[in-house]
Amino acid sequence: MKRTAGIVVLAIAAGTAAGAATQLFSGSSRPADTAETPARLAQAAPNAAPAPSVPVPAEPVPLGQPGGLPSPSVPQSQAQIDLSFAPLVRQTAPAVVNVYAARAAPQRRSPFADDPFFGRFFDQDGRPPRLQSSLGSGVIVTPDGLVITNNHVVENADEVKVAFADGREFECEIVSRDDKVDLAVLRIRGPGPFPVLPLGNSDEAQIGDLVLAIGNPFGIGQTVTNGIVSALARTHVGVNDFGFFIQTDAAINPGNSGGALIDMKGRLIGVNTAIFSRSGGSNGIGFAIPSNMVRAFVQAAESGNAFERPFIGASFLPVTPDIAGALGLDRPTGALVQGMLSGGPAEAAGIEVGDVVMAMNGVPIENPDALGYRLATAGIGTTVEVEVLRRDARQTLSLKLDAAPEVPPRDGRRLAGRTPFSGLEIANLSPKLAGELDMPQDATGVVVVGVVRGSFADRFGFAPGDVILSLNGEPVESTAALESTLADSPPGWTFEVRRGDQVFAQRVR
Repeated sequence: MKRTAGIVVLAIAAGTAAGAATQLFSGSSRPADTAETPARLAQAAPNAAPAPSVPVPAEPVPLGQPGGLPSPSVPQSQAQIDLSFAPLVRQTAPAVVNVYAARAAPQRRSPFADDPFFGRFFDQDGRPPRLQSSLGSGVIVTPDGLVITNNHVVENADEVKVAFADGREFECEIVSRDDKVDLAVLRIRGPGPFPVLPLGNSDEAQIGDLVLAIGNPFGIGQTVTNGIVSALARTHVGVNDFGFFIQTDAAINPGNSGGALIDMKGRLIGVNTAIFSRSGGSNGIGFAIPSNMVRAFVQAAESGNAFERPFIGASFLPVTPDIAGALGLDRPTGALVQGMLSGGPAEAAGIEVGDVVMAMNGVPIENPDALGYRLATAGIGTTVEVEVLRRDARQTLSLKLDAAPEVPPRDGRRLAGRTPFSGLEIANLSPKLAGELDMPQDATGVVVVGVVRGSFADRFGFAPGDVILSLNGEPVESTAALESTLADSPPGWTFEVRRGDQVFAQRVR
């Protein structure tokens, strides 16, 4: 959980481990264009049969009295009577399922495990079977049974099943999951076809649009709530690494994780993931991963590949008010190119350090988070048009999005011996590994990927993500070079380590 200004960011899966809720937080039956939505009904209202003409009295008559205007409680047309979300819910709710995930909890071996009678109540290791379970929601997105949900609902699960609103239950397998995106794809083990919620275009959502949230809050069963789109492109929510969400005031609570946020045409525009809350319940501030990100994730899973963000070989900074003033911009917007990896796609496209990316494929870019989201949803192998601001002039460049290369090879090693580095698990940084570790794509050097508990390195305070810059005055360029230098060096070491934006120097005798 991440606290921001006294408000807790909660991923919204409900848990039943140890009998308590846990704050673990993140074909259509009818064509969408024929849905009986309130908007369509409202449009039909002018064609309703006209009310009988009423003689206008000479003097005002109280409401509801003979000869006066009808009482406000009297419907004016059949459309007013039928105005309801019920047809939309009947159309979409069957494709929303409850997701149950369980994993075995380790237990001590029981002295009764070998007893001829009592032994049948224990597993093969002599431990009583115990499950830790979590509860969330999911959305069926293909007729053959692919279900999208949040990663935090099924993380570390040994067993996953889905339950339909009509009482049917099916076992599932996890096809793909990613904790950085906080999405997972499941496949139902059962005969199809299954009801489907069509994916909408989340870029078409507007602030003020009516939406419905469907899920299983608090495990009480499928529930529908309504609200509006409160905000778009929300960043710095602290739920996943892409930081780009649809905000809604539709009531979302623990157990809604992975549930559907749908528009008035019956299309999925978001997967409900998190809330801001002081109490753990809904305060009307919920967040959903946009459907365009969901679509890219599902497409990767269908092709048998893990979801990857494209590699362009550049790092970015937000445009501050001071930078905007220096560039002649009327407000801070865009993504400022901070660094460039030689030979990368950005360099090949003609992008330069100091450029400001203002738009991609005609969509304005407000900040680096928005650019990362747009690149991720565009997908590897595509070519996009980026508009950059360079020295008061704008130009459009074609940028090809590639998969991140693993060059140099990571060559992972565990360091031994009696040195401050003993117990470190290290690897060579490459664009691919940097992406996995959520580091800038142009990061280079030797990175710590693990620390053995209780080792010398652990006692010296090393942590995963540290980059070893130098040893005894020499740059550290590879894992092999670092290991060789340590083997040949007498006791007494001077080294530099970068952690985030800070560099620490240490001398050990």
